[in-house]
Amino acid sequence: MATTDMRALVGTNLLRLRNRRKLTQDQLSAETGLTQAYISSFERGRRNPTVLTLNELANALRADVGEFFERHANKN
Repeated sequence: MATTDMRALVGTNLLRLRNRRKLTQDQLSAETGLTQAYISSFERGRRNPTVLTLNELANALRADVGEFFERHANKN
């Protein structure tokens, strides 16, 4: 899988998981200490989150880190 594809997959899943919890980017930002712009850049597949960042996001979203790497058929 290409790097850009992996970033897009993680970003899509971050958005899906955030929507599942009914959180805005600002609310997720407040829970994680990450800026809203930083979260937005992950969701758009523009940045590579570190393993520690993914763990922090997963904890805030009450999700397993592995969920960022799951393939879904356009399910949000």
